[in-house]
Amino acid sequence: MASIELQLLLLILIANGTPVIAAAVCGAWCAWPLDGGRVLADGRRLLGETKTWRGLALAPLATGLGAALLDWPATVGVMIGVAAMLGDLLSSFVKRRLGVPTSGMALGLDQIPEALLPLLAVADRFALSWPAIAATVAGFIVLELGLSPIFYWLGVRNRPY
Repeated sequence: MASIELQLLLLILIANGTPVIAAAVCGAWCAWPLDGGRVLADGRRLLGETKTWRGLALAPLATGLGAALLDWPATVGVMIGVAAMLGDLLSSFVKRRLGVPTSGMALGLDQIPEALLPLLAVADRFALSWPAIAATVAGFIVLELGLSPIFYWLGVRNRPY
């Protein structure tokens, strides 16, 4: 993987890790569910309890800061953070429709949209090829699955995945 893809992977990890770390650090502070508790006709929540305004706000901010530390425009980081959160929300919406409980694991569905959407958002800017995008998504899946048990052991995550 080239340097650009590794930096993008780092920013995607920041975007997706920020809400998890914020939940561990901040507890209930600003943890208002994005869906406001709404239940759809299928009897399931729109998104679930863990998709919060706090995570939606902090992820792009942290990713923007991460981009600035990489000497990239902060707006690129914000764009990656927003796209990662949109991928996460899409995953949650689909998981609820499939009956997967909040924070339940759905291999692939939990990782691919969260990495793919940010990469597609910046693909033109960085002239990313499809193989580079696929390799970066695969790298995110491996890292996310590898880091989750460590975050669980450290008490940052509620579940080991």
